[in-house]
Amino acid sequence: MHITRRAFNTAIAALLLTGATAAGAADKPVVVGYQSDALPSSLAIANGEFEKATGKKIDFRKFNSGADVIAAIAGGDVQVGYVGSSPLAAAASRGLDVKAFYLASISGTDEALVVRNGSGINSVADLKGKKLAAAPVSTDHYQLLALIKSQGWTEKDVKVFAIPQPEIVAAYNRGDIDGGFVWDPALTELKKNGKVLVTSKDVADKGAPTFSAWIATGSFAKEHPEFLKTFSAVIDKASLSFQNDKAAWNKDSENARLLAKLLGGTPADQASGLQNLNLVPVSAQASPAWLGGGENSGLAKILKETAVFLKEQKKISDVLSSYAAFVTPTAVTGLK
Repeated sequence: MHITRRAFNTAIAALLLTGATAAGAADKPVVVGYQSDALPSSLAIANGEFEKATGKKIDFRKFNSGADVIAAIAGGDVQVGYVGSSPLAAAASRGLDVKAFYLASISGTDEALVVRNGSGINSVADLKGKKLAAAPVSTDHYQLLALIKSQGWTEKDVKVFAIPQPEIVAAYNRGDIDGGFVWDPALTELKKNGKVLVTSKDVADKGAPTFSAWIATGSFAKEHPEFLKTFSAVIDKASLSFQNDKAAWNKDSENARLLAKLLGGTPADQASGLQNLNLVPVSAQASPAWLGGGENSGLAKILKETAVFLKEQKKISDVLSSYAAFVTPTAVTGLK
C-alpha cells in the first residue's frame, strides 16, 4: 500500500500528539478539596506528607463548605474532597457518583450552636423568635433544623439564614443574628462574644447524628485504589500521632503552627479545635458500624436518615432506597 510522505508525516504527528496527551494525563495532579476544620490530617497537607507518600503531585484547594466541595466535584474540578454527611446525602440523592472512603470524624463538640451575649438566649426554649444561621446544606444546617424540629417548631418559629461561615461571623459581630451553628475557625470567633448552647454531639444524641468524611469520585476510586489506600494511611498516621502524643499538638508545637499557617487563626486556636474532635480508630472503620456492611453500614444508614429529613425540609426532592453505593471500606481495610 502506497503512503504519501504527507500522510506519513500526519500519522507520525498524530501518534506524537497522542503520546503527549497520555503523558500529560499521567502528570496531571490529583485535585483535593479541603476545608478549614482543625484536623490532624491537615498537617500532611502543610508538610507535604500526602504527596511524598503517594508519589503524586496533588493540587490542594481550600473551600468554605462541604457544599462548595461537592459543587467542585460535580463540575469535574476535584477528584477527592472532605465533606460533611449532609452535603454528601444531598449530592448522593441527586445521583452524584461519589464514595466515602475514610471517616474523618463523627458528631462531637467541634461543631456547635453559639449564641451571642445579650441575645437573651439561655436555653433551647429561648431560641423561639430568634435569628440563627448555618452554612447552606452543611451538617450544621441539618442539625440546626433538626434541633428546631425536636422542639416542635418550624422555620416560622425560628428564622434560619443559610449563609457561608464568613458571613455568619460578620452578621453575628454586627448583632444581625442571635447565634450560629458553626465549626472552626468560625466557632472560635463566635465564642469570643457568646457561649455554646448545643453541640453537634448533643443533637446526635437526640437522633440526628452526623459525620465528616473524605470522599472520591466513583471513577477515581475505581482507577486509583492504591492512591486512596495510601492517602488513608497518611490520615491515620496523623490521627495516631495526635491521639498518642498530645505534646506534639499543643499550642506551642510546630504542628499547631503549621496548621494555623494553612487553615488560619492562631496555633492556640488550632490546638483547641483539635481537642473537640470525635475520631474513630481506623481499625474500626471497616466494620459494619461505619464503612463496612454495605446496606447495613452505619454511614449508609446516616446518609439515608439525613436524606429523609432533608426531603421533609424540602431541601431535596428524592430519597434513594439505599445509600450503600456511596460508601466503601476498601481504602481502610487492613489499616491498623
